[in-house]
Amino acid sequence: MSAPPLKFLSLAWFTPVMGLGGLSLAWGRAEPLMGAPAAALSQALAVLALVVFAVLAVLSIRRSVQFPQALAEDLNHPVRHAFLATVPVGLLLLIACGARWFGPQPWLSALWFAVAAAQLWVTWWVLSKWLKPAVTDAAGHTTPMWAGITPVLFVPVVGNVVAPLPGLALGHVDWSVMQASIGLFFWPLVLLLVLARRAAHSVLPDRLLPTWFISVAPPSVLGVVAFQFQAPTWVMQMAWAMAAFCLLWVAPVLARAQRAGFHMGFWALSFPLASLASLTLVLGDAMAASGGTSNAWMQQLSVVVLVLVSVVILALSLMTVRGLRNGTLLVPEPVPAG
Repeated sequence: MSAPPLKFLSLAWFTPVMGLGGLSLAWGRAEPLMGAPAAALSQALAVLALVVFAVLAVLSIRRSVQFPQALAEDLNHPVRHAFLATVPVGLLLLIACGARWFGPQPWLSALWFAVAAAQLWVTWWVLSKWLKPAVTDAAGHTTPMWAGITPVLFVPVVGNVVAPLPGLALGHVDWSVMQASIGLFFWPLVLLLVLARRAAHSVLPDRLLPTWFISVAPPSVLGVVAFQFQAPTWVMQMAWAMAAFCLLWVAPVLARAQRAGFHMGFWALSFPLASLASLTLVLGDAMAASGGTSNAWMQQLSVVVLVLVSVVILALSLMTVRGLRNGTLLVPEPVPAG
């Protein structure tokens, strides 16, 4: 008798919340260019992200009660444990959407502090595993630490850079700066470790290849945060250049990743691309404001990027629905440790 699909609802299923929330913020930033339709679409995406999060939260709690061993396996897996960060990161993005709608509110601030602290704890918990000589799973099997060095580690790191997105909008500058500094410090370290793992250990398994796109997220989010800090335009330009180059760098892996068929790992494209769209939009506004019509090309490019990213996330959503209907997603397909 096969196990119920609920058993295989891993932590990675919260990744769509990040993608939808990030896309909502991107369309919100397009409002000065596109007017009310962009604002309406932003709100619709935020509501959809909230509904998806609520459904996943209820199902995940039910899973933890019915299949506690499955959750333990996720938390002890050398790769899947880092997806725990998708929960607070998704919530932080939803809070950022709420801050756009309602402005600074005491209840939003209280929720933000709680979730930002949870994100900080998840980062500490994930990175503390680096100090261990090996990883032991729930079955007692020992895995070398190199197996856990994958681009998935960017998720808990970038979460600390996401925290200022709602934090600054709510007026909490000091905490936002301090938490962002943690992400800023560990982002290049994780990148170096992932590259060292690739050079010294092995090529990532096909199912993990889409996670390379997460490398686009840190510079993209940092650029948007720099905009909220009213940093000089050249700071955002540097962040955009790094993010765009990372996208060009990792794009070729998609051809090989498709050999594994569609799986939830492909949602790793969603939030980084949505963040790049947001950065392109705010950079376009900043360049147009400072350079007049000669810099208007970035605003035009931002519209193209936003539309393309929206198409990608729509395609991911449709393929997810089809996979659920066909029964090809909630199946025992653990991410290989490498």
